[in-house]
Amino acid sequence: MTIGFIGGGNMAGAIIKGLLAASLYQPEEIVVTDITPEASQKCAARFGVCAAQAAAELIRRSDTVVLAVKPAVFPALLPEISPALQEKGPLVISIAAGKTLGFIEQALGFSPALVRVMPNINARAGAATSAFCANANVTQEQKALVARLFGAIGQIRELEESFFPLFGVIAGSAPAFAYLFIDALARAAVKNGMGKQAALEIAAQTVLGSAKLILESGEHPWALIDQVCSPGGTTIEGIAALQENGLEAAVRKAVDAAVEKDHRL
Repeated sequence: MTIGFIGGGNMAGAIIKGLLAASLYQPEEIVVTDITPEASQKCAARFGVCAAQAAAELIRRSDTVVLAVKPAVFPALLPEISPALQEKGPLVISIAAGKTLGFIEQALGFSPALVRVMPNINARAGAATSAFCANANVTQEQKALVARLFGAIGQIRELEESFFPLFGVIAGSAPAFAYLFIDALARAAVKNGMGKQAALEIAAQTVLGSAKLILESGEHPWALIDQVCSPGGTTIEGIAALQENGLEAAVRKAVDAAVEKDHRL
């Protein structure tokens, strides 16, 4: 089996890195192409994979094709590669934000076996949260393949496409919210005398461990909060301050604002 990436940017690179690390593909089974032959060669050299000089050549060499270019490129790219896709018939995976299955099918002029995947930036650390949806031409075996591919860079679940805008906020935008919280926690420690690097590492590891405990224990966040909060202790004092200063309301407003912005785009 072979897989080809049209576009060799950060997300494509993260996926290729994950596929190789998981031994799902060998370097000679991965093909990449970019805007120019020079860019394709440079991208391929980063991972020791194969380069194709053009998208049509890549499609002919691939059983699965990942569309990893910017969404703005789609209107010009899709009609151009449509004949090659129809001739070869690969599984097509799009990771472009905001481009629906219907949009892609309309731009191609036909309906291939098509999957839409939304990974997030944490793919760079092999800890992505991804969702996928598929059209009616995708088989269960192909869905299982998608789950294996993107399982190499984190967690993935099938999700109705109607929820993709919301998923794009709570999985795509929310890492930035989490980074902001981690930085704020670290800066508060610096204010109280701790060095910034140590404070940042402690804050980041604490958030990582807290998320891991929620996922692995199955306990509700508030049940865990109660376990940490001793009567009259320091933690409940901090929790009360966060609530009094509107942390929960601010998070809800951030999600609502991002969703509203997505609807306007």
